[in-house]
Amino acid sequence: MRCIGIYGSSGFGREVMPIVRAQYAAQGVDIVFVDDGTADGESILDFASFTALPHDEKLVSITIANSAVREKLAARCIEAGFGFTNVCAANALVYDDVDIGEGAILCGFTHLTSTIRIGRHFHANIYSYVAHDCVIGDFVTFAPGVMCNGNVHIDDHAYIGTGAILKQGTPDKPLRIGRGAVVGMGAVVTKDVAPGETVIGNPARPMAPRG
Repeated sequence: MRCIGIYGSSGFGREVMPIVRAQYAAQGVDIVFVDDGTADGESILDFASFTALPHDEKLVSITIANSAVREKLAARCIEAGFGFTNVCAANALVYDDVDIGEGAILCGFTHLTSTIRIGRHFHANIYSYVAHDCVIGDFVTFAPGVMCNGNVHIDDHAYIGTGAILKQGTPDKPLRIGRGAVVGMGAVVTKDVAPGETVIGNPARPMAPRG
C-alpha cells in the first residue's frame, strides 16, 4: 500500500494536489499534505506523522518554490527512506528523448519537445515549455509561461520568472543561465546570465544594486 505526500500545503502545493489525485486516481493510492509549519493533524500532517503512517511505500512531491529549501527537504526525505514521484498533468506534453530526474513537477499545458536533459526536482509551472537540445540542472524553477527555446543550458537552482523568454542558442554556443541566477518576470534573455545574477527587462540586463 502506497502513500504520496505533497510536501508543502501553500499555494503551489494546492495546485499540485489535484494533478496528483488525477494521476493516481485508478491506483488506490493515499495522498496527503505534509507541512510542519501548518500541520493540523487531520488534513495536513507534519513530517513525523507522515513518517509514522503504516504504508509499505511512501513517495513525496516537494512543492516548495525556494530551491534551497527544496534541496534540504529532499535530503531529509532521502534520509527517512522515502522515494519521489514525478508529477505530470494529463495535458502536459513530453516528446522524444527527454530525460527527467526524480521529483519533477510538470503542471498543465507544459511542453517538453526533444533531446532534453533535466535534473532533479524541476518545477515547470503552467504553460511553460522547453525546446530541443536543452540541459537543465537540479532544483530549477520555471514560473508560469516560461519560454525556453532550443540550445539553452540552465544550471542548478536557477529561477526563471513568469513569462520570461530565453533566446535560442546554438549547438556550439548554447545560451547559459548560471547557477542560482534569477530571471525576472517578462525578461527577454539574449545573452548568458552569470551565476547568482538577477536580470530584468527587454533585453534582459543585470538589476542595478540598491543604494
